Amino acid sequence: MRSRPVQSLLGRLLAGYLRLVQRTNTFVWDGDGSADAAYARIGPLPVIVAMWHGQHFMIPFAKRPQDPAAALVSRHGDGEFNAIALARLGIRAIRGSGARGTKVREKGGAAAMRGLIKTLAGGEMVVLTADIPKVSRVCGEGIVMLSRLSGRPVVPVAVVTSRRLDFHSWDRASIGLPFGRGAIVVGQPIAVPRDADPETLEACRLRIEQELNAVHARAYGRIGAADPGAPSMASDAKSHAA
Repeated sequence: MRSRPVQSLLGRLLAGYLRLVQRTNTFVWDGDGSADAAYARIGPLPVIVAMWHGQHFMIPFAKRPQDPAAALVSRHGDGEFNAIALARLGIRAIRGSGARGTKVREKGGAAAMRGLIKTLAGGEMVVLTADIPKVSRVCGEGIVMLSRLSGRPVVPVAVVTSRRLDFHSWDRASIGLPFGRGAIVVGQPIAVPRDADPETLEACRLRIEQELNAVHARAYGRIGAADPGAPSMASDAKSHAA
């Protein structure tokens, strides 16, 4: 399963499937229904697009064709075919992932942070999960520090569909199904001051966490559903929603 040919095939299949989902769902943008209006509200690019783990499959639908973007993708496990799929969807991969303590170097976190800062400085927006592996829906410190060091704001984004598969995985993953309705919600930018003290950093971390939950609640509300991955609903989440 981890051989290069198999990973390449899986990546191509995933990208093809996501294109099918995008073409066969009717998506609405929060607000006045315009992608350009949503981007205008967040101000100048590049920005740091924040998402929750498990919601990454649909995020490419929120990217406009003209905007260069890169995404942080794990070095291990399913990272390779995810990177291949993203490349076919027009998003460059930066390999590495968040971690705690001594595992930061092992998982490539420090090198990834440098790559993300360089990418933002070059004018590309970056996409990454706000929560770290195995700790779902709790914002980690990494995305806060990236905003502080790069000077670019964090923008919470949610993309959901009415027909989807919801999994009982640690990250409460969802993937859209064809022939439904979809919603794309882009939240307000959250800037982290370069001179932020620990209290300010914690306040920014909590705000990112709250805003990510809020944009997901709004997105699901637009399609007449409730967020199955929300903390208050996690125990009641279904394995399949239609």
